Amino acid sequence: MSNDTQVIIVGGGPVGVGLAVELGLRGVSCIVVERRTGMHNIPKGQNLTARTLEHFFNWGIIDEIRAARVMPAGYPESGLVAYGNLRGEYWYAPPMREILNPYYIQKNDRLPQYEMEKVLRAKAGTIPGVELRLGWAAESVADHGGGVTLTMTGESSGERIELTADYLVGCDGAHSTVRDRIGIRRSGDDYDQLMVLAVFRSKEFHDGLSRYPERSTYRVMKPELNGYWQFFGRIDVGEGFFFHAPVPADTTRENYDFLGLLHEAAGFEFDAEFDHLGFWDLRVLVAEEYRKGRIFIAGDAAHSHPPYGGFGLNNGLEDIRNLGWKLAARLEGWGGETLLESYGLERQPVFRDIGEKLIGGRIRDDAAFFDQFNPEKDRAAFEEAWEKESGRAGGFIRRYEPSYGGSPVVAAPDGAKSTAIGEHTFEARAGHHLAPRGLSTDANVYDELGAGFTLIALDASDDEIRAFTDAAGEMALPLSVVRDTAADERADYGQRFILVRPDHFIAWCGDEIPDDARALFRTVIGA
Repeated sequence: MSNDTQVIIVGGGPVGVGLAVELGLRGVSCIVVERRTGMHNIPKGQNLTARTLEHFFNWGIIDEIRAARVMPAGYPESGLVAYGNLRGEYWYAPPMREILNPYYIQKNDRLPQYEMEKVLRAKAGTIPGVELRLGWAAESVADHGGGVTLTMTGESSGERIELTADYLVGCDGAHSTVRDRIGIRRSGDDYDQLMVLAVFRSKEFHDGLSRYPERSTYRVMKPELNGYWQFFGRIDVGEGFFFHAPVPADTTRENYDFLGLLHEAAGFEFDAEFDHLGFWDLRVLVAEEYRKGRIFIAGDAAHSHPPYGGFGLNNGLEDIRNLGWKLAARLEGWGGETLLESYGLERQPVFRDIGEKLIGGRIRDDAAFFDQFNPEKDRAAFEEAWEKESGRAGGFIRRYEPSYGGSPVVAAPDGAKSTAIGEHTFEARAGHHLAPRGLSTDANVYDELGAGFTLIALDASDDEIRAFTDAAGEMALPLSVVRDTAADERADYGQRFILVRPDHFIAWCGDEIPDDARALFRTVIGA
């Protein structure tokens, strides 16, 4: 008996639909099961990295994504930091994610998640073999060894049906049904701090920000926040904003003066109309494993955290770019079981580092800074430290450079590990993202990368290239070749041969061809 589809995806948010697009473009059939029929209207997930825009470029929707942005074209996506409140004496506006744009083929951008979801759903609707089942709730999942079964219920009809597939991926959020049903536990840090999310409209508040250069976010810091933030973000330019801040544990919508909290963080009074008030707990939780048999989890189902640094949605989309090509390779017969296992081995260490070293480390560092320096106690010492702090602001952004050197399907130097912490460079390094460089044809290398593996061969002879292509042909491994000189921008790679994975991370690189190209390919496909 045949299955209903090759992959069932539970969860129709941007991660789930993004996975459907990734799989569908690779010829893999899939069904997305989503409880909602409409979109969330909460403007979360706005801070999109340049790497995330690369995914959209790869999926052929970059123009649609750019056109869907709410902010005016060219409006700065970066932010500023203020001490005390937004009327305070001390503030700085550091360079932020834009400093990393040269290392990616696309620039970072900003738009509400619900606008991105519209584009993704529209794209999914054009791909043969991709089906969205909206208004259905997942109830149970089962792995039968040779396939999986999902039992789901219609939200309005109450009808109960089963779907079968080769694999299932839970992209169903922090309260994942899939994760709970297969018994994957989570661990991490609970900061025991309740946070409020307020979405509001106020032209007066917008006008009150005119003292600053144009920015998209405004972060208020002070000692009594204990390293946490009062954070304003623009939805549009004119009146729409969202606001995150710590509040007492017993806060409800009815017992707290939220407008007063906005005034206190802003340092001035203004009228505002609230569109949404919600709460979230400040904690970082990471799944102890990302897979059980034929069932995987991705996005918030695998890792949940505060919206510090824009790591949530961006990492969820990175999860499915990592997993999607591996599922396709396995279903097509050229990827091994170790390739599937490498998904969690690569992605989980990255997010543990994000939680412990980047998010947790930043909260601890900010708390320590404001505990030590206070302009009311020692103005001169504070001003000197504040000036130094402003100069280091970009360091937090620069440190985040995920790599998979510890992966079993990456041929990296001894001692390399999978981590979120690194250094951006144009140099080609095994396990790291491939930086864009120009070709002698005036195209960019990214314009020439294939859907499978790509060999970048610089100043290579026909015999050297043939060593790779013959081995790939014998193994039915999809391999494209980008051939050029090692001059100009391409010299920055520092290697003559670069083997690029379908997700545009480097599987291997070197100045000489490997002794055994077949053995190298067996490693990188997990055979």
